[in-house]
Amino acid sequence: MRLKVLVDAGDKVMGTTLPFAAIGIVANVIWPAVFRIGLGSAATIIGLGLLIIGIPLWLTSVALILINVPKKRLITNGPYALMLHPLYTSIALLVIPGCGLLFDSWVGLAIGAVLYFSSRVFSVREEELLEKFFPVEYPTYRGKVIMPWL
Repeated sequence: MRLKVLVDAGDKVMGTTLPFAAIGIVANVIWPAVFRIGLGSAATIIGLGLLIIGIPLWLTSVALILINVPKKRLITNGPYALMLHPLYTSIALLVIPGCGLLFDSWVGLAIGAVLYFSSRVFSVREEELLEKFFPVEYPTYRGKVIMPWL
């Protein structure tokens, strides 16, 4: 299996999300009052909490991919033991929304939602390829993941 085949899902996820994010961020800069959440310090605290959880999950996921994918090894430990797609999930549901809350803007929540849903659409092909490349290991791994819906 070529590495590019597995990276292809990420390209599609980002290709879907980046235009939405760019438009949202530019609109937020031009009309900040329209995008303000207005939760005050509660949003800051929640945002920081999401970032404290999300950034280490995301960085660990990236490191595991960089170490294991070039060696054609299935990743089943760390955040991958918790969820099928920790790279997408941590950035979409924790880091980006956390930044949005920290900066008092619901744009981060919207970008996170687009990223999460596009990752669910495009990761299906990635999962099919993993099952093909790891016919015994991948189904076994999927059965052991604690939160397979993420």
